Amino acid sequence: MEVTTAVEKRRSVRAFTSEPVETARLVECLAKAARAPSGGNVQPWKIALLNGAATERFRALMERRLAGEAHPEGEAVEYQVYPPKLIEPYRTARFEVGEEMYGLLGIEREDKAGRRGWFANNYRLFGAPAVAFCFMDRIMLPPQWADCGMFLQTFMLLLEEAGLQSCPQEAWSNYPRTVAEFCGVPDDWMLFCGIAIGHEDTGHPVNALRTRRLPTEDWLKIVE
Repeated sequence: MEVTTAVEKRRSVRAFTSEPVETARLVECLAKAARAPSGGNVQPWKIALLNGAATERFRALMERRLAGEAHPEGEAVEYQVYPPKLIEPYRTARFEVGEEMYGLLGIEREDKAGRRGWFANNYRLFGAPAVAFCFMDRIMLPPQWADCGMFLQTFMLLLEEAGLQSCPQEAWSNYPRTVAEFCGVPDDWMLFCGIAIGHEDTGHPVNALRTRRLPTEDWLKIVE
């Protein structure tokens, strides 16, 4: 598969089939992704991979969290995903994708309970059989966050090449202690995000979503 094809095919899949994926296949993609750029060759990414039975145990734990069973020691949000006051054009872009997605699902704007119910599927991994959680040492700075982003994008493109789909999820910043404890990682590892992995449920309406990208004239300046 050409890189251009992988880039065009990759998107956030929000409904997966139960078809299993091979752990060895995922490890191979992760190992290849480690060739992603990294400033100073620091390579800050730390990955915890769950597949099959481990994913199901984690999903069962999250069902208890969604039902109201809090972490015994409490759980603070790891970081804010968006600035508190988005300016344009970012605010409109975020609003549009939400309206398009809920429109495909037939959930009206006034149906707050329905929207919250669908959002909770983030924490069920949208039914995916595998998930890769990305952590980094808490001493890291914004440039290393960029390194992790490049690693994760490379990984997702390699998944496309391998015939698998994915969904990056920063929503896990709401459950950092639950994820870290389940994965058995050190306290000095900070959770960045999760990536749900599996095979797309092509019959689910949410997967008809194709997000709009701003034209180059909105963000590109050619200096002559």
